[in-house]
Amino acid sequence: MLNRENIEGLLHKGGNVIGSDGEKIGSIGQLYADDDTGEPTWVTVKTGLFGSSQSFVPVEGAHNQGDDLVVPFSKEHVKDAPRVDVDGHLTPEEEDRLYAYYERGAQTYSDSKNDVDLQGDSDLNAGTPNAGTAGYASGTGTGTAGYSSDRDTVGHDTSGPTTDDAMTRSEEQLRVGTEREAAGRARLRKYVTTENVTTTVPVQREEVRLEREPITDANRGAALDGPDISEEEHEVILHEERPVVQKEAVPVERVRLDKDVVQEDVTVTEEVRKEHIEADGDGVEGTRR
Repeated sequence: MLNRENIEGLLHKGGNVIGSDGEKIGSIGQLYADDDTGEPTWVTVKTGLFGSSQSFVPVEGAHNQGDDLVVPFSKEHVKDAPRVDVDGHLTPEEEDRLYAYYERGAQTYSDSKNDVDLQGDSDLNAGTPNAGTAGYASGTGTGTAGYSSDRDTVGHDTSGPTTDDAMTRSEEQLRVGTEREAAGRARLRKYVTTENVTTTVPVQREEVRLEREPITDANRGAALDGPDISEEEHEVILHEERPVVQKEAVPVERVRLDKDVVQEDVTVTEEVRKEHIEADGDGVEGTRR
């Protein structure tokens, strides 16, 4: 791991900053260190014509290679970093932008200290850096002299993702709605069947009935009309009725399909995830939410 002495040596030797792709990014410009620990946090790279532009790059993950400093970022990535004035000290907002760009963890701020010259032989407690010397960044993030917030940050993030001074507890909530979908199909279909129908119909028929009447004065003339003795035939036609069947298609009813809406309750069971936050450690009563 690089320390202040290593990078100061590279500064005095006029070393270059080499990207992860092996390309030279530029020469080492200034070193920015933590106000509390004195450990280096940022180094600037002189780029552009005659080193007229300087880009910030984190020291974390870098290593020396001879007189050069090799950083875990490509040349293009470093050159596209947010532009920050090289004025001897980083503000919290400036360092936030840089950490967000390089995907480093969020930083918490401590009271800042005076800028420190890390390039020459000047006193480490000097109030302002000499011209061309490196500035000194504060805390695990960056601070400025006299910087304060409405609420002091307690502790610092050790888990990696960018957070503020508090954790956000989230949970999944079950939201159940309804959607309309086809559940079946109904149709009307007409078909023909055959069945036997029995009915009773009254019919009439004629039968022969033999009638005898005595000879009277009223029928005597008819009785004596004709020969005395003879052979004769007389017939009567008999009639009868028989059933005659006719079929006729007669409409009997109208049938159609209609729909009714029926409402019922359906119970839905689903798993949801919920975050819990608990505090532990020395002097902390275990609490969980």
